Amino acid sequence: MPEGDKPNPIDLKEQGNQAYRDGDYDKAISKYTEALSLSDPKDHPVFYKNRAAVYLKIDDFENVIKDCTKCLELSPKDPKALFRRAQAYEGEELYEKAYADARALQVVDPKNKEVQTMLERLHKIVQDKIEETTKTTGKVNQLFEILFDPSHETEKRVTSANNLVALARERAGCDLLIKQGILARVVQMLKSEKNSEIKLACTRAFSEFCKDLDRAKMILTEVGIPWFLDLMNSKDEDQVNATQYVFQTMLNTLAGMNIKKGKKADNALLGENKKEIDSLMVVMMTTITKSTISGLCRDSIIELVLKNVEYDRLNWGDKLIRMGGVEKLLDVASELKEFNYESSIEITDNTQMTTAICLSKVYDTQYCDKDRQNFIDIVDEYIRLRLLTPDVESKVRIAVILTTLLLGPLDVGNRFIAREGILEMLLVMANTEEVMQQKVACEALIAAASKKDKCRTIISQGTDILKKLYNSKNDSIRVRALVGLCKLGSMGGTDASMKPFAEGASLKLAEACRRFLVNPSRDKDMRRWACEGLSYLTLDADVKEKFITDTNAIRSMIELAKTGDLNCLYGVVATFVNLCNAYDEQEVIPEMVELAKFAKHHIPEKHDLDDEDFIDKRVRILVEEGAASALVALSKTDSENSRELISRLFNAFCKDQENRGLVVQQGGTKALLDLAANGTKKGKTCAAQALSRIAISINPEVSFPGQRAYEVVRPLLKLLDIECTGLENFEALMGLTNIAGMSESARKRIIKEKGLPLIEHYMFEFHEMIRRAAVQCMANLCASPDVVKILEGKNDKFKYLFLCTSDEDVEIIKASCGALCMVMSVSPICLKKVFDAKDWEEILEFLLSHKDPEIQYRGTIIVNLLISHDKYVAEKIIDTHCKTALEAIAKIDHPEFVLPKAREYAIDSLRMCSHEWKLIKDPLAPED
Repeated sequence: MPEGDKPNPIDLKEQGNQAYRDGDYDKAISKYTEALSLSDPKDHPVFYKNRAAVYLKIDDFENVIKDCTKCLELSPKDPKALFRRAQAYEGEELYEKAYADARALQVVDPKNKEVQTMLERLHKIVQDKIEETTKTTGKVNQLFEILFDPSHETEKRVTSANNLVALARERAGCDLLIKQGILARVVQMLKSEKNSEIKLACTRAFSEFCKDLDRAKMILTEVGIPWFLDLMNSKDEDQVNATQYVFQTMLNTLAGMNIKKGKKADNALLGENKKEIDSLMVVMMTTITKSTISGLCRDSIIELVLKNVEYDRLNWGDKLIRMGGVEKLLDVASELKEFNYESSIEITDNTQMTTAICLSKVYDTQYCDKDRQNFIDIVDEYIRLRLLTPDVESKVRIAVILTTLLLGPLDVGNRFIAREGILEMLLVMANTEEVMQQKVACEALIAAASKKDKCRTIISQGTDILKKLYNSKNDSIRVRALVGLCKLGSMGGTDASMKPFAEGASLKLAEACRRFLVNPSRDKDMRRWACEGLSYLTLDADVKEKFITDTNAIRSMIELAKTGDLNCLYGVVATFVNLCNAYDEQEVIPEMVELAKFAKHHIPEKHDLDDEDFIDKRVRILVEEGAASALVALSKTDSENSRELISRLFNAFCKDQENRGLVVQQGGTKALLDLAANGTKKGKTCAAQALSRIAISINPEVSFPGQRAYEVVRPLLKLLDIECTGLENFEALMGLTNIAGMSESARKRIIKEKGLPLIEHYMFEFHEMIRRAAVQCMANLCASPDVVKILEGKNDKFKYLFLCTSDEDVEIIKASCGALCMVMSVSPICLKKVFDAKDWEEILEFLLSHKDPEIQYRGTIIVNLLISHDKYVAEKIIDTHCKTALEAIAKIDHPEFVLPKAREYAIDSLRMCSHEWKLIKDPLAPED
């Protein structure tokens, strides 16, 4: 770029200032940053403190402190930098530092009233903290005395342990505990502590200690990862979960990320703490195959890996593959609870599914074909070496691995199932007399029958074997054989014209599954398999209608799902998806159908029982029976595909307005917020749409109590995207309208999440319903002083809002008039902007003479606000036909044609022009 074409830092500063006034904070930050890179160092202070002002607006206190500190290094005692840094310190609850900056600012600017108010406030806080610290010291001493003395009563020691957690959450208490050597004392105590409540509370305290970077590093050095792994090696689920949370908190702190809030890792921190972060992963992966750890501990470690492996900046996927992590996961994947081999390790009911998801996530981190092939080669070599050993154990373990791969990285599983001899090996195993071989072969065949070519092979070679196994005396074999037959019988999917088995076979198979499902004497594993069988059969509309009328079967399935057992997740969720038709259906284009007929291709047929009326009835029955509560229990899964199916179901439930209240009652909103934040793109969209539907029908303060009302804003704004459908756009805007009407805090959250430009975009939408919803949302947002300030800026936002009052749609006119009334009543600047519109006279006359009394009423308020402002504005108004319209309104004393309040405003406007401004004679005064 030629020297003369370079942007001028002063111009960039002005552009940044304007963007700040317009509320476009990202642009403002960008302009100030660019100005910093192009300007002379002596000019940097002004750019730093301006950028700090923007960061302060979005509550990014950390960057406010950084920029103000840089400014003060170059320009000591700068009042604005001191004030903004003091505000940021206060926001970060660093009250002593905030107080110090406020004191320094008072010396520089002693007449500043804002500083005086801040000083008074901070002085009280600091004094209170000093008193609190004194009290905290006493609490810590008392805690140490009771907690670490085994001779005290157990109840008192448990209370002290819980108090330890509470103290660790406070900054002052945490610092004091660390200074007094809490770490070493807790480590020493827990070596011999047998009380589970005390161990649990101490573990939770460690998670609080780890929220500070320096303390997290200290804990890693002084306590060490192996000690925490020993603590996690327990059969107590609460203890295992608490220790897992310590590891996750430690990782979040070291990497500067937050999974729940969607905050990505910080590159600077990653570089600084690379050794510690990699050590966490290496030690955990080394531990998962140890025979000395509990199944719960093993699951927890794998969950930690799968939760973090997808983050590119951590690069755990590549590192895990290089260190042999895939082989270790395959070792775990080859296990079954029923195994009693010498080499077996302890696992839980959820281990296979958790390992499958982890392998899938690791495979997904390999983006290029070369890396994916490397993953496949590792699996290939592992299986090849296993097959070299001709014993039964090796074949059984290979079958289990294949099942796990087909549950996880499906592409990899399908490659191996297609290998020559693999399918034949499974069929031979299924045809043996050994129960374990039959069981694992059945499970692998069920997982393998996911593609039509495999189904056809199994139907031709394995149907007789499965029928034979179904007649086995062992129920666990029978139910698996039944599921295999169910899956083969559902090969035609929803196509009513394609039936692999004889007519009526699907209904008979469904009845067999039902008998396993509703029998309370059956163990959970058999009922889970029965659910999986129904998940295939319910693709058939006849089975759907038969099943939905079976109240006992539905309740049994829901109760099974409420246990939260991830192994029953697919069966339950897929069955519900089929019953609700909550899957994507291929669009039928008539021309393509005719073309297919001409080419003699098979044309799928839709069953009459899959019409909308039947679907709505099935959805209603499921919701009334409590299916939403079952989905809440299952939504804790880490499988993104399963989460998508659950999101689809929630969205199908919320489609009918009558169901939404039941979904809220059954705890659906909390689950939906999590589903909308994490998962596949389609899953997050479905969850967000369900949330918007709830926000439309039910008061957001009821459906989203407390903090959830603010959390729902982000997913709804995600629906304001050109890739989303018009219905999704419309429902999101309607939901946001209700949320914006809740409180100023809710409106601020919408603005903070950069929702204003998105909503404004849809005010120009061609579709009338979407445009109406956008204008109504904007009307509610106009109650916020921040929005008023943006409308006051040098832009045409207010002008467009004024022009909306002349729209053809009555509801748009009402909403835009309401917005104008709110804004003009508090902003003289916006009030004068009315005259920026070329047709302002015609628009005001249009409102005053409108046939809708509500619109006319709003028009009289707008005109009254203009006339009340000053004589000059009043004169401009009264010199138009608005005077005639006001006189007509004032004389009509009939509520059917003119609302009484509208008449009052008209009379007030005319009297103001005559009595106060002396512009006209009083048109309402009696004639002489």
